[in-house]
Amino acid sequence: MSDNIAGVFADAIAADPTRPLLTWYDDASGDRTELSGATLANWVAKTANLLVDEGGLGEGDSAAVLLPPHWQTAAVLLGCWSVGLTVADAPTGVDVLFAAADRVDEARSWPAGERYALALAPLAAPLRQVPPGFADYVVEVRGHGDHFTPYATGGPAQVELLARATARATELGITPGARVLVDATRHPDPVDWLLATLTRGATVVLCANLDRTRLDARATAEKVTRTLA
Repeated sequence: MSDNIAGVFADAIAADPTRPLLTWYDDASGDRTELSGATLANWVAKTANLLVDEGGLGEGDSAAVLLPPHWQTAAVLLGCWSVGLTVADAPTGVDVLFAAADRVDEARSWPAGERYALALAPLAAPLRQVPPGFADYVVEVRGHGDHFTPYATGGPAQVELLARATARATELGITPGARVLVDATRHPDPVDWLLATLTRGATVVLCANLDRTRLDARATAEKVTRTLA
């Protein structure tokens, strides 16, 4: 297995970039979004290019990601890691910050350079109103390049994250090539819903506000082999 997250992501999609890699459901809004490995890789590349082109960021810089489990969160995190950023987990000074629209007030307490807000709306719709001091991520990211060559090493922080993810994959019973349904409320940590699955080359059905009466039918329809709900 690669010692950096971008390499693990590339390995996970290499065999068949067209297969559904991350399928997103929000049972409160009715949203369903399916991303192939190639489509997610495109969003990741655009995010990485945004960070480099707009922020001049690279290895040694840091990001805050105040986002819930979501397919756009996957793109943001993988983009940050592709550039070699460290994702901070406490309110400290960072070079770039991404925040869900409902966490903008919290985000203002973080000293940060560039700031992006996300609506996390169906069809990647933009914010209806952009908060002062923030740019709209989905508007800004679309104009950036579709390809990005990740930096060669992720450093000690990524090695540690991948070690945690590998251990969690074992604890959660995620087998190579599995199709994993994840209750986002019960497993909000991206180590569980994103990295553990990638280390196994698994695909994910990520469910927010899960309607448990639909669980069995969804598992069947999505050909799920492991349920974390």
